[in-house]
Amino acid sequence: MALAHVNGTDIRYEDSGGDGPAVLFSHGFLMDHTMFDAQVEVLSDEYRCIRWDERGFGDTHAPGPFSYWDSADDAIGLLDHLGIDRAVLVGMSQGGFLSLRAALAHPQRVRALVLIDSAADVDDADTIAGYHAMMHVLANGTEDERTGVFQFVAGLILGEDRLASVWVPRWRALDLDQLVLATGALLERDDISERVAEIGCPVLGVHGTADAAITIDRAQALAEAAPHHRGLIPIEGAPHASNMTDPGLVSAAIAEFLGSL
Repeated sequence: MALAHVNGTDIRYEDSGGDGPAVLFSHGFLMDHTMFDAQVEVLSDEYRCIRWDERGFGDTHAPGPFSYWDSADDAIGLLDHLGIDRAVLVGMSQGGFLSLRAALAHPQRVRALVLIDSAADVDDADTIAGYHAMMHVLANGTEDERTGVFQFVAGLILGEDRLASVWVPRWRALDLDQLVLATGALLERDDISERVAEIGCPVLGVHGTADAAITIDRAQALAEAAPHHRGLIPIEGAPHASNMTDPGLVSAAIAEFLGSL
C-alpha cells in the first residue's frame, strides 16, 4: 500500500492505476479497504480504482477526534494527492456518510455517488445508547465479553460465519483508543437529510433487504430526496455489508451505473 499525507493524517491507500475514470471506494465502520476486493477485481480493468483506510481503521491512524466532514476532506485530499480532478465516490455505510458530505462540500470534485447500505439521517436514541453500551464492554469487559460484542456485530454487519471468521480476529486486534475516536465520529454525526436535495450529481443506491443496521427504508428516503437519484437496487436477503455477502450482484450494479455516466 502507498502512503499520502493529507490533512495532518497519513492515509494508506491502494491505486489500481490506469487511464480509466477514477472511482474512490470508502469502507464501512470497523472495516478497511479490503472489503472492496471483489469490486476492484471486476472494475479495475476499465476504471482506476482507489481504495483507502479511513481514520481509525486499517493502517490509517486518527491523530485526534474527527467528524465525517473531516473524512470527506480526507477523500478529496487523497484525490488531490493523486492528481485526480473528479471521481465517482463509492461508499459503504460510513463510507457513504463521508461520500455524501464530500458531494456537499466539494460538488465540483464528485462525478457521481454509489451508496451501499448507507443513509443521510442518524440513528435513533435507543440505537445510539446500545452502541455506547457495547463500547463500554469493549473498554471495560473481559476478553470473552469483548468477543461476544464482536460476534454480535459480525451478525449485524456480515450475517454469515464465513466472513465473521475473517473479520472478528481483526476487530479483536483493534487499538481501543482509535476505535473510541472512530466511534465518536459515527455516533456524533449530524443529520444531513435536509441537505440531500443540494446534491447535484447522479446517485445510485444499493441496499440489502435484510440490513438491520441501516434499514432499507432509510435509503429509500434518501433516494426520494436526491434530485438525480438513479434508483435503489435491493439485494434480496443481504445484511449490512451487501457488497461482501453478494459481491457479484453489487459489482454488476456498480458497473452498469458507471457505464451509464
